[in-house]
Amino acid sequence: MSLKDRIAEDIKTAMRAKDKIRLETVRSIKNAILEKEVSVRPSGQTELTEAQEMDVLVQLSKQRRDSIAQYQQAGRTELVDQESQELTILEEYLPKQLSDTEISQVIDEIVAQVGATSAKDMGKVMGPAMQQLKGKADGKKVQELVKAKLNG
Repeated sequence: MSLKDRIAEDIKTAMRAKDKIRLETVRSIKNAILEKEVSVRPSGQTELTEAQEMDVLVQLSKQRRDSIAQYQQAGRTELVDQESQELTILEEYLPKQLSDTEISQVIDEIVAQVGATSAKDMGKVMGPAMQQLKGKADGKKVQELVKAKLNG
């Protein structure tokens, strides 16, 4: 089942269940995907690739994480709760997130491949790491672990 089909089914299910937060979140995913489709049409592409759909989902989840951090700083717990629920729903569409240990293993392999030895080599590691871990790990988490490896 394609992502668009799955979203359409989930919208119907959320409407039947009268699950307002799930319905709004899934609709926002659908809208973001439609927007992205419209933006790629001038290049002759009619549908998004799986990688492009993943980019949209990663971007939406990153926005939610950023919002959660800002609301926590502002002491807006009701908004933190809502954004957290939306993030949980969004993550259902993303591949399973890797653990810190799994991320570290991938980073170790990349560090060995590119011969990185110090913090100056961070860019050499981050590019391949983010390509390999896209959608499977949060970029900030990857950056922290790379930094720790290269500085430690």
